[in-house]
Amino acid sequence: MVKKLLKKGAEELQKRTRKPRPDNHVSMKLGEGWHRRNFLTEVIIPSMFSPREGKGVPGKLPELSGTQIGITWIGHASFLIQTPEHAVLIDPNWARWLKVIKRLKEPGLEIHDLPAIDLVLVSHAHFDHLDKKSLRAVASDQPIVVPENVGGLVHGLGFNRVHELKRWESMELGSLRITLTPAQHWGARVLHDRHRGFGGFLVEYAGRTVYHCGDSAWFEGFREIGEKGPIDIALLPIGAYDAPTGRDVHMNPEEALLAFQALRARIMIPMHYGTFRLGFEPMEEPPDRLMGHARSLGIDERIRILQEGETVVF
Repeated sequence: MVKKLLKKGAEELQKRTRKPRPDNHVSMKLGEGWHRRNFLTEVIIPSMFSPREGKGVPGKLPELSGTQIGITWIGHASFLIQTPEHAVLIDPNWARWLKVIKRLKEPGLEIHDLPAIDLVLVSHAHFDHLDKKSLRAVASDQPIVVPENVGGLVHGLGFNRVHELKRWESMELGSLRITLTPAQHWGARVLHDRHRGFGGFLVEYAGRTVYHCGDSAWFEGFREIGEKGPIDIALLPIGAYDAPTGRDVHMNPEEALLAFQALRARIMIPMHYGTFRLGFEPMEEPPDRLMGHARSLGIDERIRILQEGETVVF
Protein backbone atom coordinates (compact mmCIF):
# COMPACT_ATOMS: atom_id res chain seq x y z
CA MET A 1 0.00 0.00 0.00
CA VAL A 2 2.81 2.39 0.96
CA LYS A 3 4.74 1.52 -2.22
CA LYS A 4 1.67 2.24 -4.34
CA LEU A 5 1.17 5.60 -2.65
CA LEU A 6 4.84 6.52 -3.10
CA LYS A 7 4.74 5.51 -6.74
CA LYS A 8 1.57 7.48 -7.35
CA GLY A 9 3.07 10.50 -5.59
CA ALA A 10 6.24 10.30 -7.66
CA GLU A 11 4.24 10.10 -10.90
CA GLU A 12 2.14 13.11 -9.86
CA LEU A 13 5.24 15.10 -8.98
CA GLN A 14 6.79 14.24 -12.34
CA LYS A 15 3.68 15.46 -14.14
CA ARG A 16 3.72 18.74 -12.23
CA THR A 17 7.44 19.42 -12.75
CA ARG A 18 7.65 18.28 -16.37
CA LYS A 19 8.21 21.33 -18.55
CA PRO A 20 6.04 21.57 -21.65
CA ARG A 21 7.59 21.28 -25.09
CA PRO A 22 7.55 24.42 -27.27
CA ASP A 23 5.08 24.74 -30.15
CA ASN A 24 6.13 23.23 -33.50
CA HIS A 25 8.28 20.63 -31.72
CA VAL A 26 8.97 17.83 -34.20
CA SER A 27 8.24 14.23 -33.32
CA MET A 28 11.05 12.37 -31.58
CA LYS A 29 9.90 9.08 -33.09
CA LEU A 30 12.50 7.42 -35.29
CA GLY A 31 11.63 7.35 -38.98
CA GLU A 32 10.68 4.19 -40.83
CA GLY A 33 13.70 2.18 -41.95
CA TRP A 34 16.22 4.26 -39.99
CA HIS A 35 18.02 1.10 -38.82
CA ARG A 36 18.77 -0.16 -42.34
CA ARG A 37 21.79 2.10 -42.69
CA ASN A 38 24.75 2.59 -40.37
CA PHE A 39 25.69 6.24 -39.87
CA LEU A 40 28.81 5.30 -37.92
CA THR A 41 30.38 3.16 -40.64
CA GLU A 42 29.00 5.01 -43.66
CA VAL A 43 29.58 8.61 -42.55
CA ILE A 44 31.31 9.22 -39.22
CA ILE A 45 34.33 6.91 -39.59
CA PRO A 46 35.08 7.83 -43.24
CA SER A 47 34.80 11.52 -42.27
CA MET A 48 37.40 11.07 -39.55
CA PHE A 49 39.96 10.19 -42.20
CA SER A 50 38.95 12.92 -44.64
CA PRO A 51 41.18 16.02 -44.69
CA ARG A 52 39.74 19.38 -43.78
CA GLU A 53 39.43 21.60 -46.82
CA GLY A 54 39.58 25.30 -47.45
CA LYS A 55 41.19 28.24 -45.79
CA GLY A 56 38.41 30.70 -46.39
CA VAL A 57 38.28 33.48 -48.96
CA PRO A 58 40.95 36.10 -48.26
CA GLY A 59 39.60 39.60 -48.21
CA LYS A 60 39.04 42.66 -46.10
CA LEU A 61 35.74 43.18 -44.35
CA PRO A 62 33.86 46.01 -46.06
CA GLU A 63 33.43 49.57 -44.87
CA LEU A 64 29.72 50.24 -44.98
CA SER A 65 27.66 53.39 -45.23
CA GLY A 66 24.02 54.43 -45.25
CA THR A 67 21.70 51.45 -45.02
CA GLN A 68 24.20 48.91 -46.39
CA ILE A 69 24.33 45.46 -44.81
CA GLY A 70 27.33 43.14 -45.11
CA ILE A 71 26.87 39.39 -44.76
CA THR A 72 29.84 37.06 -44.29
CA TRP A 73 29.39 33.30 -44.22
CA ILE A 74 31.78 31.79 -41.68
CA GLY A 75 30.55 28.25 -42.32
CA HIS A 76 27.63 25.95 -41.43
CA ALA A 77 25.01 28.27 -39.82
CA SER A 78 27.55 30.87 -38.62
CA PHE A 79 27.32 34.39 -40.06
CA LEU A 80 28.75 37.82 -39.40
CA ILE A 81 26.15 40.49 -40.12
CA GLN A 82 27.46 44.06 -40.34
CA THR A 83 25.83 47.47 -40.64
CA PRO A 84 27.60 50.84 -40.52
CA GLU A 85 26.90 50.81 -36.77
CA HIS A 86 26.93 47.17 -35.65
CA ALA A 87 28.60 43.79 -35.95
CA VAL A 88 26.39 40.79 -35.10
CA LEU A 89 27.36 37.12 -34.90
CA ILE A 90 24.71 34.44 -35.45
CA ASP A 91 25.27 30.86 -34.28
CA PRO A 92 29.07 31.26 -34.06
CA ASN A 93 30.86 27.94 -34.22
CA TRP A 94 34.59 27.42 -34.73
CA ALA A 95 34.57 23.88 -33.30
CA ARG A 96 36.89 21.34 -34.93
CA TRP A 97 34.66 18.49 -33.79
CA LEU A 98 31.04 18.03 -32.76
CA LYS A 99 31.76 15.18 -30.38
CA VAL A 100 32.68 12.47 -32.94
CA ILE A 101 31.64 14.43 -36.06
CA LYS A 102 34.61 16.12 -37.72
CA ARG A 103 34.54 19.59 -39.21
CA LEU A 104 35.37 19.07 -42.90
CA LYS A 105 35.62 22.72 -43.98
CA GLU A 106 37.79 25.31 -42.27
CA PRO A 107 35.98 28.42 -40.99
CA GLY A 108 35.98 31.21 -43.53
CA LEU A 109 36.93 33.77 -40.92
CA GLU A 110 39.10 33.28 -37.87
CA ILE A 111 38.08 34.65 -34.49
CA HIS A 112 41.07 37.01 -34.40
CA ASP A 113 39.94 38.55 -37.70
CA LEU A 114 36.53 39.55 -36.35
CA PRO A 115 35.61 43.18 -35.77
CA ALA A 116 34.37 44.22 -32.32
CA ILE A 117 31.14 42.25 -31.86
CA ASP A 118 28.17 44.19 -30.51
CA LEU A 119 25.63 41.36 -30.26
CA VAL A 120 25.49 37.56 -30.48
CA LEU A 121 22.42 35.55 -31.50
CA VAL A 122 21.98 31.80 -30.92
CA SER A 123 19.00 30.08 -32.56
CA HIS A 124 18.88 26.94 -30.39
CA ALA A 125 20.90 24.68 -28.12
CA HIS A 126 22.07 21.99 -30.56
CA PHE A 127 25.84 21.54 -30.50
CA ASP A 128 26.31 22.68 -34.10
CA HIS A 129 24.63 26.02 -33.28
CA LEU A 130 25.54 26.62 -29.62
CA ASP A 131 29.24 25.94 -29.13
CA LYS A 132 30.30 27.09 -25.67
CA LYS A 133 34.00 27.31 -26.49
CA SER A 134 33.30 29.57 -29.48
CA LEU A 135 30.89 31.71 -27.47
CA ARG A 136 33.44 32.13 -24.69
CA ALA A 137 36.03 33.19 -27.27
CA VAL A 138 33.83 35.91 -28.81
CA ALA A 139 32.24 37.13 -25.57
CA SER A 140 33.49 40.56 -24.50
CA ASP A 141 30.84 41.96 -22.18
CA GLN A 142 28.21 42.40 -24.91
CA PRO A 143 24.62 41.05 -24.88
CA ILE A 144 23.52 37.69 -26.26
CA VAL A 145 20.04 36.71 -27.45
CA VAL A 146 18.72 33.15 -27.14
CA PRO A 147 15.28 31.46 -27.17
CA GLU A 148 13.49 30.87 -23.89
CA ASN A 149 14.97 28.24 -21.57
CA VAL A 150 18.37 28.43 -23.30
CA GLY A 151 19.84 31.24 -21.19
CA GLY A 152 21.16 28.90 -18.54
CA LEU A 153 23.59 27.44 -21.08
CA VAL A 154 25.28 30.78 -21.83
CA HIS A 155 25.41 32.44 -18.42
CA GLY A 156 28.97 32.78 -17.19
CA LEU A 157 30.55 32.76 -20.66
CA GLY A 158 31.38 36.48 -20.65
CA PHE A 159 28.23 38.24 -21.86
CA ASN A 160 26.94 41.24 -19.95
CA ARG A 161 23.29 40.39 -20.44
CA VAL A 162 21.35 37.34 -21.60
CA HIS A 163 18.08 38.09 -23.40
CA GLU A 164 15.71 35.11 -23.55
CA LEU A 165 13.00 35.61 -26.15
CA LYS A 166 9.74 33.80 -26.73
CA ARG A 167 8.58 33.51 -30.32
CA TRP A 168 7.66 36.88 -31.80
CA GLU A 169 9.28 38.71 -28.90
CA SER A 170 11.80 41.40 -29.82
CA MET A 171 14.72 43.27 -28.30
CA GLU A 172 16.47 46.40 -29.52
CA LEU A 173 20.09 47.47 -29.51
CA GLY A 174 20.44 50.98 -30.81
CA SER A 175 18.96 51.00 -34.31
CA LEU A 176 18.88 47.18 -34.47
CA ARG A 177 15.72 45.22 -33.79
CA ILE A 178 15.92 41.46 -33.22
CA THR A 179 12.81 39.24 -33.30
CA LEU A 180 12.65 35.50 -32.57
CA THR A 181 10.58 33.70 -35.21
CA PRO A 182 8.95 30.23 -35.14
CA ALA A 183 10.57 27.13 -36.61
CA GLN A 184 9.66 23.46 -37.02
CA HIS A 185 12.42 21.75 -35.09
CA TRP A 186 13.39 20.88 -31.51
CA GLY A 187 15.77 22.42 -29.01
CA ALA A 188 17.04 19.65 -26.73
CA ARG A 189 20.78 19.61 -26.08
CA VAL A 190 20.51 16.28 -24.25
CA LEU A 191 17.69 13.78 -23.91
CA HIS A 192 15.95 15.30 -20.89
CA ASP A 193 15.75 19.00 -21.88
CA ARG A 194 13.20 19.02 -24.68
CA HIS A 195 11.61 22.11 -23.13
CA ARG A 196 14.30 24.40 -24.55
CA GLY A 197 13.13 26.92 -27.13
CA PHE A 198 14.27 27.24 -30.74
CA GLY A 199 13.63 29.49 -33.69
CA GLY A 200 15.05 31.89 -36.24
CA PHE A 201 15.77 35.61 -36.18
CA LEU A 202 14.60 38.68 -38.04
CA VAL A 203 17.38 41.28 -37.93
CA GLU A 204 16.00 44.70 -38.85
CA TYR A 205 18.09 47.78 -39.54
CA ALA A 206 17.14 51.07 -41.23
CA GLY A 207 14.08 49.59 -42.91
CA ARG A 208 15.93 46.49 -44.16
CA THR A 209 15.58 42.93 -42.89
CA VAL A 210 17.80 39.83 -42.81
CA TYR A 211 16.17 36.54 -41.80
CA HIS A 212 18.24 33.72 -40.32
CA CYS A 213 16.16 30.54 -40.18
CA GLY A 214 18.18 28.64 -37.58
CA ASP A 215 17.17 25.01 -38.16
CA SER A 216 13.75 24.00 -39.45
CA ALA A 217 11.82 21.46 -41.40
CA TRP A 218 9.36 22.88 -43.93
CA PHE A 219 6.17 24.23 -42.30
CA GLU A 220 3.45 26.71 -43.11
CA GLY A 221 4.88 29.11 -40.54
CA PHE A 222 7.21 30.49 -43.22
CA ARG A 223 4.20 32.24 -44.75
CA GLU A 224 3.44 33.90 -41.41
CA ILE A 225 7.04 35.08 -41.11
CA GLY A 226 6.89 36.53 -44.61
CA GLU A 227 3.70 38.40 -43.76
CA LYS A 228 5.44 40.34 -40.99
CA GLY A 229 7.14 42.55 -43.56
CA PRO A 230 9.44 42.47 -46.57
CA ILE A 231 12.55 40.31 -46.11
CA ASP A 232 15.57 41.42 -48.10
CA ILE A 233 17.89 38.46 -47.43
CA ALA A 234 16.88 34.98 -46.25
CA LEU A 235 19.59 32.70 -44.84
CA LEU A 236 18.09 29.24 -45.23
CA PRO A 237 19.41 25.74 -44.38
CA ILE A 238 19.67 23.21 -47.20
CA GLY A 239 21.61 20.26 -45.71
CA ALA A 240 21.34 17.35 -43.23
CA TYR A 241 18.00 16.31 -44.74
CA ASP A 242 18.88 12.63 -45.04
CA ALA A 243 19.01 12.29 -41.26
CA PRO A 244 20.42 9.14 -39.61
CA THR A 245 17.28 8.96 -37.46
CA GLY A 246 14.99 9.03 -40.49
CA ARG A 247 13.15 11.98 -38.94
CA ASP A 248 11.87 14.98 -40.88
CA VAL A 249 13.81 17.69 -39.06
CA HIS A 250 15.66 19.63 -41.79
CA MET A 251 14.64 20.97 -45.19
CA ASN A 252 16.00 19.53 -48.40
CA PRO A 253 16.98 22.04 -51.14
CA GLU A 254 13.58 21.89 -52.83
CA GLU A 255 11.80 22.57 -49.54
CA ALA A 256 14.21 25.43 -48.80
CA LEU A 257 13.19 27.05 -52.10
CA LEU A 258 9.55 26.54 -51.16
CA ALA A 259 10.28 28.33 -47.88
CA PHE A 260 12.08 31.11 -49.78
CA GLN A 261 9.01 31.65 -51.92
CA ALA A 262 6.66 31.48 -48.93
CA LEU A 263 8.77 34.11 -47.16
CA ARG A 264 8.58 36.33 -50.27
CA ALA A 265 12.22 37.25 -49.69
CA ARG A 266 14.26 39.07 -52.31
CA ILE A 267 17.53 37.09 -52.09
CA MET A 268 18.35 33.66 -50.63
CA ILE A 269 21.74 32.65 -49.23
CA PRO A 270 21.95 28.90 -48.44
CA MET A 271 23.63 27.58 -45.29
CA HIS A 272 23.88 24.51 -43.04
CA TYR A 273 25.77 22.36 -45.53
CA GLY A 274 29.34 21.51 -46.44
CA THR A 275 30.90 21.92 -42.97
CA PHE A 276 29.79 19.03 -40.77
CA ARG A 277 28.39 15.88 -42.35
CA LEU A 278 25.19 15.51 -40.33
CA GLY A 279 23.21 13.44 -42.85
CA PHE A 280 23.75 10.63 -45.32
CA GLU A 281 23.62 12.91 -48.36
CA PRO A 282 26.97 13.64 -50.09
CA MET A 283 28.57 16.93 -49.06
CA GLU A 284 28.35 18.44 -52.56
CA GLU A 285 24.74 17.45 -53.22
CA PRO A 286 22.76 20.23 -51.45
CA PRO A 287 23.98 23.25 -53.50
CA ASP A 288 23.79 21.28 -56.77
CA ARG A 289 20.19 20.27 -56.07
CA LEU A 290 19.36 23.79 -54.95
CA MET A 291 20.59 25.49 -58.10
CA GLY A 292 19.12 22.82 -60.38
CA HIS A 293 15.68 23.30 -58.89
CA ALA A 294 16.05 27.10 -58.76
CA ARG A 295 16.78 27.11 -62.51
CA SER A 296 13.68 25.04 -63.17
CA LEU A 297 11.66 27.64 -61.24
CA GLY A 298 13.33 30.55 -63.01
CA ILE A 299 14.63 32.08 -59.77
CA ASP A 300 18.30 31.08 -59.88
CA GLU A 301 19.41 34.73 -60.22
CA ARG A 302 17.98 35.36 -56.73
CA ILE A 303 20.17 32.67 -55.11
CA ARG A 304 23.62 33.69 -53.84
CA ILE A 305 25.91 30.80 -52.96
CA LEU A 306 28.79 32.03 -50.83
CA GLN A 307 32.16 30.49 -50.18
CA GLU A 308 33.29 30.31 -46.57
CA GLY A 309 34.70 33.72 -45.72
CA GLU A 310 33.03 35.49 -48.62
CA THR A 311 31.23 38.76 -47.90
CA VAL A 312 28.40 40.27 -49.90
CA VAL A 313 27.05 43.78 -49.43
CA PHE A 314 23.42 44.61 -50.04
